[in-house]
Amino acid sequence: QVRLVESGGRLVQAGGSLRLSCAASGRTFSNLAMGWFRQAPGKEREFVAAISWSGSTTGHADSVKGRFTISRDNTKNTVYLQMNSLKPEDTAVYYCAAMGTRFYAGAAADAYDYWGQGTQVTVSS
Repeated sequence: QVRLVESGGRLVQAGGSLRLSCAASGRTFSNLAMGWFRQAPGKEREFVAAISWSGSTTGHADSVKGRFTISRDNTKNTVYLQMNSLKPEDTAVYYCAAMGTRFYAGAAADAYDYWGQGTQVTVSS
């Protein structure tokens, strides 16, 4: 079993930056592919970014490309989401997810085995 705990979400003004963190425990972190998803009120959960076990492969949704960056530190069992140039439409609960394999998991939520509880990001205009 893998436990994921997100942190870093808060209220921020449009144009600002935030860094979300997701701390993993329960399994060897370097054996996990990781991802970030988000869900806005009244909308379905959507893919934000994903990263392979080594960090050599990453992917970002078109809506965040050039503004958000996923990264990981396997020595700290943590995956990050650096969010710059935030927009009101980025307001959502952000979820960290893990797949129990080293391979890049990509955008399919069904590929992920474990999920965190989420952290709220609110961007004011």
